[in-house]
Amino acid sequence: MKNYIKLMRLDHWIKQLFIVPGIVVAILLTKPIINTEIILKIITGLLATSLIASSNYVINEWLDAKFDKYHPTKKNRSAVINNLKKEIVYTLYFALSLAGLTISILISKYLFITELTLWIMGILYNVKPFRLKDIAFIDSLSESINNALRFLMGWFLITSLYLPPISIIIGYWLTGTFLMQMKRFSEYRMIEDKTAAANYRKSFATYNETSLLVSSIFYAILSVFFIGIFLLKYKIELILFMPFFIGLFCLYVYISFKKDSAVQKPEKLYKEKILVIYLIFLCVIFIILINSNIEILDIFTNNDLITINK
Repeated sequence: MKNYIKLMRLDHWIKQLFIVPGIVVAILLTKPIINTEIILKIITGLLATSLIASSNYVINEWLDAKFDKYHPTKKNRSAVINNLKKEIVYTLYFALSLAGLTISILISKYLFITELTLWIMGILYNVKPFRLKDIAFIDSLSESINNALRFLMGWFLITSLYLPPISIIIGYWLTGTFLMQMKRFSEYRMIEDKTAAANYRKSFATYNETSLLVSSIFYAILSVFFIGIFLLKYKIELILFMPFFIGLFCLYVYISFKKDSAVQKPEKLYKEKILVIYLIFLCVIFIILINSNIEILDIFTNNDLITINK
């Protein structure tokens, strides 16, 4: 069974950390009473999401085996090198799906809807005739919807009384799109041969290094724009956070140029010490600013024109 368990990519469960910002924003805006019930909901919600994500990984690896054999490292995946039985693979897929969806519906209706959407996105992304991963630009935009869904999951683990601001949802989605596009950029550079890259991922037949890098910058700028709207509206002091947040995008681009970059495997990013240190620094800045009241910054939200004395 070890070869089938590998399909679940248990090491990728660390990606559920993307749920945390949704939890934090929900706590800051709705100010709930944190008790044992909420903590238990968060733990079980993370488990439900991990199970749904693993079901998507299972179907992804199974259907991509004939393409992954062209990738320098993914050619060693379990579905490529082992003679797996289709019946067991699909049983595992549906068991994980059912378990994740059952846990989520026990928590709340809205969490169930977002988990179900995450599961459906796995089908649209991997399964024919949809197979969105084969369409240039649509691939990153559709895969990163999972980023926005994880934010919503974090939000609904805290409250089901309100919807989160649309600006932060769009900004979070576009941040994920930037991450996905940079992953493709790093992969494309590593493979080096366009024909081999296209055999591995059909969208690479359309992409090139320039289009991947330029589109990544475009998504990053859009992300900062929408997140900036959210910060201006709800906590003006956090506008001082934005230059450091933009620095995170720059650091990520820098890391993507490394040989065999961890950007290709986001679950391994914790090994990038400079990135981890910078994220801790961002958390400290965020905590300081969220607890600050800097009145002079109100100038950014004041609609009155400044009179010039003659």
